[in-house]
Amino acid sequence: MTPAEYLEWERTQREKHQLLHGEVYAMAGGSPRHNRLCVRILARLDAALQGGPCGAFSSDQKVFIPASGNFVYPDGTVVCGPVQLHDGTADVIDNPRVVVEVLSKSTEPHDRGDKWEDYRSIPSLSDYVLVSQRLARLEHFAREADGSWRYRVVGAGGRLELTTGTILVVDEIFEGALDLPGDV
Repeated sequence: MTPAEYLEWERTQREKHQLLHGEVYAMAGGSPRHNRLCVRILARLDAALQGGPCGAFSSDQKVFIPASGNFVYPDGTVVCGPVQLHDGTADVIDNPRVVVEVLSKSTEPHDRGDKWEDYRSIPSLSDYVLVSQRLARLEHFAREADGSWRYRVVGAGGRLELTTGTILVVDEIFEGALDLPGDV
């Protein structure tokens, strides 16, 4: 399917679909644990960013990947400054600053592999955050001034500071979430 065909078709669908290398893939619903973790991250991002130049978006926000031509739905997205819409669209952003993915058994290889390679190609991206469903742990890739990426892991009791200045407290995000059914 071409990008234009996908965009026209996707807008008429009840469920979300991603376009990856010309192939359309249905998005599966998340487990209670996955959904709780998404809500916790987004709530903290939204609260921390209020009143500033950045804003948080939910998993319903479609993002365009310029290097591959893919269209994806991250679990969470932050845009700083004006939202830049993809040419000819009113619902696809081109300029995410932060992307968050909650890992699950079926998506983890893709989130760490091809999807991460795609995300790195977005010029505006400065933070990629992976959220574990197995244990209280956040993984953070931050773009350095020279374009390289710094990686760090923060576990229980830790705090993660994004390049936006937002601080994510691991224990707050995971409180009670690991007690819920999840796709681990």
